[in-house]
Amino acid sequence: MSDNKTHFGYETVDSRDKANRVAGVFHSVASQYDVMNDLMSGGIHRLWKRVTIDQSGVRKGSRVLDIAGGTGDLTWQFSQRVGNEGQVVLADINSSMLNVGRDRLIDRGVGANVTYCQANAEMLPFPDDHFDIITIAFGLRNVTDKDKALRSFYRVLKPGGKLLVLEFSKPSNPILSKVYDTYSFKLLPKMGELVANDADSYRYLAESIRMHPGQAELQTMVSNAGFSRSTYQNLTGGIVAIHTGIK
Repeated sequence: MSDNKTHFGYETVDSRDKANRVAGVFHSVASQYDVMNDLMSGGIHRLWKRVTIDQSGVRKGSRVLDIAGGTGDLTWQFSQRVGNEGQVVLADINSSMLNVGRDRLIDRGVGANVTYCQANAEMLPFPDDHFDIITIAFGLRNVTDKDKALRSFYRVLKPGGKLLVLEFSKPSNPILSKVYDTYSFKLLPKMGELVANDADSYRYLAESIRMHPGQAELQTMVSNAGFSRSTYQNLTGGIVAIHTGIK
C-alpha cells in the first residue's frame, strides 16, 4: 500500500482522512463505550487490563502515560499504584473519549496525580526520556501510522522504561478463530445497533481488528522502533495479546 493510502476497516482511504474517520467513530461511541466493552467481552476486558497493569512493573513514584486511554480504566488503576509521588497522564486524540474519561475519574475521586491531555500518538507532546511506563490498550489499531507512533513512544520513554501494547490479535486455534469471526461480524454490529444505535461504528471496529498486524508482525514492528526484548503474551487464545518492549 502506498504511503498516502491506509486502511479504515476493510476500506482503503487516503491517510490524511483516516484520523477524521476514526474520530467520527469514537465521537459516536464514547457515551456507551464502557457498557459496550462489558457486553462485547463479557467483562473479561477488565481482566486483560489488570494483567497488563501487573506486567508493567508500576510502583510508587512512577510516571505513566496511558495513551489512547479513553474512559480511563487503566489510568484509574495506575493512579492507585503510583501514589502521590507519581503521575499518570490520560491522553487520547479524541475529545469525546477524553471528556468521558475525565468525568468518570473525577466521579471516582481520582487524585491530583492524574492529568489529561488531548494528544496524537504519532506526535506526543512530551519531552524526551520522560515516562517510566507507556500503555496503549485497544488503541494502536486505530492509529494511522503505527510505526511512527511506536517511535514516538520510544522517544518519550526513559532509558529502561517499558512499553505495553494491549491489542486484539489473531486467535491461535482455527476453531476459535471461526467462532470469533462469526461473533465479530454477525453479533457485534447487532449489539452496537441495539445498545448504542450505531451498527456501522461497531462493524468498523470488527474490521479494524482483522486488519491489525498479527502477533509476529507487531513484535517485529516494536523491535524496529528501537525497543529491546520485544515479546508478546497471548490472552484468551490469542484473541488479544500484550506486547512489551524496553527502551
